Amino acid sequence: MKLSHMLRYIPLFFLGMYALSAMAIEPFVVKDIRVEGIQRTEAGAVFNYLPVKVGDTMDDEKATQAIKALYGSGFFKDVRIEVENDVLIVLVQERAAIAQITFSGNKSFPSDKMKEGMKQIGLSEGLIFDKSMLDRAEQEIKRQYLSQGKYAATVKTVVSPLERNRVAIAFQIEEGAVSKIRSINIVGNQAFESKELLEQFKLTTPDWMTWWSKNDQYSKQKLTADLESLRSFYMNQGYLEFNVDSTQVSITPDKRDIYITVNITEGEKYTVTDVKVAGEMLLPEDEARKLISVQTGEYFNRQKVTESSKAIGDRLGNDGYAFANVNAVPEVDKDKHTVGFTFFIDPGRRVYVRRINITGNTRTRDEVLRREMRQLESAWYGADKINRSKQRLERLQFFSDVNVETPAVPGTADQVDLNLNVTEKSTGSIMFGAGLSSAEGVVLGVTVNQNNFLGTGNRVSAQINTGRVNTVYSLSYTDPYFTPDGISRGFDVYRRDVDTSYLGTGTYKTSSYGTGVKFGMPINERDSLSAGLTFDYTQVNLDATSPGQYLLYCSGQLNCENTSLALNLGWAHDTRDNVLFPNNGVLQRANIEIGLPGFDLEYYKAEYKHSWYKALSKNFTLMLNGEAGYGASYGSKDFPFFKNFYIGGVNSVRGFETSAIGPRQPNTTTGTTFATGGTKRLLGNAEIYFPIPGMKDAKQLRLSTFIDAGSVYAADQDISLSDLRFSTGLGVSWYSPFGPIKLVLAKALNPKKSADGLVDDRTQLLQFQLGSQF
Repeated sequence: MKLSHMLRYIPLFFLGMYALSAMAIEPFVVKDIRVEGIQRTEAGAVFNYLPVKVGDTMDDEKATQAIKALYGSGFFKDVRIEVENDVLIVLVQERAAIAQITFSGNKSFPSDKMKEGMKQIGLSEGLIFDKSMLDRAEQEIKRQYLSQGKYAATVKTVVSPLERNRVAIAFQIEEGAVSKIRSINIVGNQAFESKELLEQFKLTTPDWMTWWSKNDQYSKQKLTADLESLRSFYMNQGYLEFNVDSTQVSITPDKRDIYITVNITEGEKYTVTDVKVAGEMLLPEDEARKLISVQTGEYFNRQKVTESSKAIGDRLGNDGYAFANVNAVPEVDKDKHTVGFTFFIDPGRRVYVRRINITGNTRTRDEVLRREMRQLESAWYGADKINRSKQRLERLQFFSDVNVETPAVPGTADQVDLNLNVTEKSTGSIMFGAGLSSAEGVVLGVTVNQNNFLGTGNRVSAQINTGRVNTVYSLSYTDPYFTPDGISRGFDVYRRDVDTSYLGTGTYKTSSYGTGVKFGMPINERDSLSAGLTFDYTQVNLDATSPGQYLLYCSGQLNCENTSLALNLGWAHDTRDNVLFPNNGVLQRANIEIGLPGFDLEYYKAEYKHSWYKALSKNFTLMLNGEAGYGASYGSKDFPFFKNFYIGGVNSVRGFETSAIGPRQPNTTTGTTFATGGTKRLLGNAEIYFPIPGMKDAKQLRLSTFIDAGSVYAADQDISLSDLRFSTGLGVSWYSPFGPIKLVLAKALNPKKSADGLVDDRTQLLQFQLGSQF
């Protein structure tokens, strides 16, 4: 009889490097396999890991492989193999399962978010308990608190056994106080005061804004970025050999205060002595030199060197050289403290775009994006065309993000693909406007817009204005690509009612109905023309207290009707880099509205607008805006008073009530006055936009400070700058998830009041517009 038949049990233990015990077995044919000790794990899972099946020959090597495989599954903390009468017996002891994970003491992070984080590193309810994963989770929690500046935070874990081979894990957290930076000391600076150098840092000691920015909380990443900003500052001032020798970050024993010391060596200032251009000169040397902003005789400036290399590379990119490389190689003379630069140009091979791939547009049709592309497939690569395409897509306001990549086509040296990935956002909005004045009370308005109707790029807009004085109902539809060449067509239908009786004055009521069609034609990338016709019917209702000029317009009657066919012509020039929050560029508009002869109204209104944007720095943008308007009648009747210009309010001269500036007429009934508007209009705005301190993203929310000036003038008045009204104040513009919100705190600087009450400007300190987006 074989030895294996004589042995009752042969235990094999998996120890160290999965070595078997000294006792070995002779090979035998497995008649059956039995698994013992499993509670949650299916027997079939064990059989899947075993390298032997019934009918196979079992030996020492396969026994070792079986133990390794079962341990490797992670389900078991102990594995033994026994043999009885040629039956292979696998005895296992399962690892405990996690039944519950709880957190206590965590105030900065919600428990549900922490559970999600634990799940990502393999620690979750229902999974097998692994001590190494628990240690990793504990370290990750500590790391998260350290990123918040809470260096005194402690994390303790308690593992409690439960019935049915389960455990409960409790994380007991003591967050502690936030550690603050108490001092940042720069050592070795001689050319600049420490105060000036610390202005280059985002990290700072506590001040009145750090509760919001958190910049008084230490972060290794922030310090690294600040040191690079310091290096750039010195490099841009000529200090070519500047170096950060060391940094020391120390924390007090109670882990509340942090002290940072930065040791630097400034070196000497270097002067640029020579600038050369070399390499493969595909550009004329004169043109290349014009792109170089580094000049001989001036101090070294790393930013100018970088910008010059980029400018030459971008210029070559416009001609198809997507992988052009421009290196500015310095020639340093340490004795004379001078440096010369040779810009070596390597244009590489000229490439073309094989395909344009668009992803991320789940609602917007592909054709809506492709028609905005200025870079074409199978055409030479053009960096300027790609940038312009990206700008046009961003200006659609259909997408919150537009990413462009140009990877090389594998296996080729002269082809790239243009990959566009967009992130869509809600393009429908409900805009609410509200105001409160002593004259008109609460004024409410709502405008519903869908700028990407059914993903076609067409615009649909409906407006309802429910003010007591002005009530407007309108519906418009615009197809921006009525023709493939980009000619747009739009239709408008409206009704406008004006009732000034709520002002407590004997004034007038009008009801206007109209419909129109308009066309737009692009001239080039920046300029466009527009033309349209609008048929309008307006009924004017007066009463005995109406002003004499209104009665005169209606020939002494209390009612009169007017029909008109208005021709609208316009021109626009737009170079803004962003429609919503521009930083650079110009917007010019000129429009003229003409009441065509043969109808009751024969008039014209001309308007011009010029807005100029200039980025003063990374965070500050200057906006200058000027507007002018002029209207007159060329027929037998006077200029229709209900076509007058008005000014004042949140979108013109802030700090004054809407339409409150300009000529006023007395109300003989109440003894007050009301604005009548005018046929001439002037408006000027100067505004500086900047982000909220500590706010990283200025694309959605920014502050501004402004000065406004403007007025309107009656037909019999000469334009006089002494009549301009001025205001100043602060504003907040926020493109929120609920739509655009504008909040203004303004002070009217020169409101006019006269003894006879004929000039009595009404002011508002707080004005706002808000929206809700769907």
